[in-house]
Amino acid sequence: MAIKPVLRMGDPRLLIVSRPIERFDTPELRGLLGDMEDTMAALNGAGLAAPQIGVPLRVVIFGIEDNARYPDAEPVPYTVLINPVLTPIDNDFEDGWEGCLSVPGMRGLVPRYKRLRYQGFDVSGNAIDRTVEDFHARVVQHECDHLDGILYPMRVEDLRNFGFTAELFPGEDLTDD
Repeated sequence: MAIKPVLRMGDPRLLIVSRPIERFDTPELRGLLGDMEDTMAALNGAGLAAPQIGVPLRVVIFGIEDNARYPDAEPVPYTVLINPVLTPIDNDFEDGWEGCLSVPGMRGLVPRYKRLRYQGFDVSGNAIDRTVEDFHARVVQHECDHLDGILYPMRVEDLRNFGFTAELFPGEDLTDD
């Protein structure tokens, strides 16, 4: 497949609400996923949404084992999630620092549901239904926000907690670009 350019904040295509996938296990869908996987791996990302490479479809991928951008994060299994539906388990929120391949070099403190259930489909149309918490829940919410035209800076509640990674975390190697 191919490494695609990632759209950056300011590009109006990132603000579009994505369309659902209607047909699974097609060569086009497999090609899109291959491009997304190659792009995410090349940029050391924790996740990627199709709109970030200019494709307005409800497709996200995510997963990390060991990632320099998130050194304290627990592992998240690699997942292809198509047409996701997120359901909070309760009203417990947790603040956490987020970065984004579409907002390179910056971080922001973002409140997210601590626990949630996500449902959707894999590339073959098999149902996915998981209940997760902590960093896993954060990654899913962040990636699925892209499908609705939302970038994490739109969720930062106090702009004093948003800025360049190098300034917020001097001496740490948390590069985003």
